[in-house]
Amino acid sequence: MKRRSVLMFCGALAVSACTSSAPQLGRDGRPLPQVYKISPAVAAKIPFHLLDSVNTLRSAKGAAPLQFNAQLNAAAATHSRDMSVQNRPWHFGSDGSSPLVRVQRVGYTGTLLGELISETYETELETLAVWSGQPDTRAIIMDPAAREIGFAWYQEPNGKIWWTMVTGTPGGFLSRATTPYGAANPASPIVGALIPNG
Repeated sequence: MKRRSVLMFCGALAVSACTSSAPQLGRDGRPLPQVYKISPAVAAKIPFHLLDSVNTLRSAKGAAPLQFNAQLNAAAATHSRDMSVQNRPWHFGSDGSSPLVRVQRVGYTGTLLGELISETYETELETLAVWSGQPDTRAIIMDPAAREIGFAWYQEPNGKIWWTMVTGTPGGFLSRATTPYGAANPASPIVGALIPNG
């Protein structure tokens, strides 16, 4: 009887292996995105996955590592939720606030260097890969002046995730002569970058 049970179990395994479905492909031949549901256990790990990955990218180019700043995290969290309320990925709050105003509201005394945003169903690492693949958003990640990071997200019940990352440097005002940037690629998550004018 035992032998028969073992044989039936092995047969069931073989059949399930043969019937495992391949990922569904879109018109472009790439796998269709899967909804990335963020559970409480996953949520606790996300910030550290992102920070480790950002610092690995920076280290490869000789840039100093970043560390989390509570005020920048709070500003990022506020903006992620607000983008969901507005149902659009952009750098201005529903009250007209800019990234600079948001970091000032939470008490950040350093200099804001940049903000990255995304509207997607993808993971934090997939989102970081898209940011890293575009010159304007990569420039914020790799900014040699950056020392601090804020990162947060808001996930809607349907699974859509609104990601926000801000970078800064502690201390006095760092003069910048830059222009706002924005980018969107239809084949990837909607992303944008803003480097505030100094």
